[in-house]
Amino acid sequence: MIYLLLSIVASTLIFIIFKLFDKYNINALQAIVVNYFSACLFGLWSYEAPIVVRDIFSSEWIFGAVALGFLFITVFNIMAVTAQRNGLSVASVATKMSVIIPIVFGVYMYQESAGFQKIAGILLALIAVYLTSVKPKTAENIGKSLWLPILLFLGSGIIDTSIKYIETTYLSENGIPVFSATIFGFAFIIGVVTLIIKAMKHPMKLPLKTIIGGAILGITNYFSIYYLLKALNHESLESSTLFTINNVAIIMVSTLLGLFFFKEHVSKTNWLGIVLAVISIGLITLA
Repeated sequence: MIYLLLSIVASTLIFIIFKLFDKYNINALQAIVVNYFSACLFGLWSYEAPIVVRDIFSSEWIFGAVALGFLFITVFNIMAVTAQRNGLSVASVATKMSVIIPIVFGVYMYQESAGFQKIAGILLALIAVYLTSVKPKTAENIGKSLWLPILLFLGSGIIDTSIKYIETTYLSENGIPVFSATIFGFAFIIGVVTLIIKAMKHPMKLPLKTIIGGAILGITNYFSIYYLLKALNHESLESSTLFTINNVAIIMVSTLLGLFFFKEHVSKTNWLGIVLAVISIGLITLA
């Protein structure tokens, strides 16, 4: 459970860092690319065994790491476009509701428990995620470009499901750092290509504050994935339980941080979602 809590803390810190990007006018896309480079380097540095590039490229999980690197940067861009066209709340709902995909996968693929209390907790968690994320006119905004939230929903769900499958099928515990680093490395390469294409159309600079912000984000991002993999590696916690608690807790804590530190408006609906989130976590944990 400690690894799950650490993953939640790291993922919530990502929320705070993005908020600070807005405050200090840091280009999010540039910082994201720097973040992947920073996360990759930190993962390689954390790996205790000697790093042999040939062994990495001959590993069973290499194609999964390449696919995840592509998905990481692609889903991020879809998230950005969704937030711009449909609103931030729609992007948040689509991302967090995608937890249903790895939950169903875990129950079906690995015969994880699905008792009445657990199912009730999961359904309550989905309602809580929606209520906590929803802002005025969310439903209206979804209709503007319905395909974007759908793509974001599927992409986010596929990422979580793929991480679980690769961790279970191919990954040893001591291989988590280098696997995480490889994912971030490929995401960085794709991100650099994206920036080069954009720079060819509109010249851009890379300020020092963007490099520093991206580096801090990268270390935080690395730990969010590292501890999630460590939690998945622990036999006492089923993935359907883990992903539900992880997603609900992140959005609940992020909402509260937005209220207390960034003075964001939290409606009665959002408060109801927070209360249901606490209840759902209790039901799932005790199931």
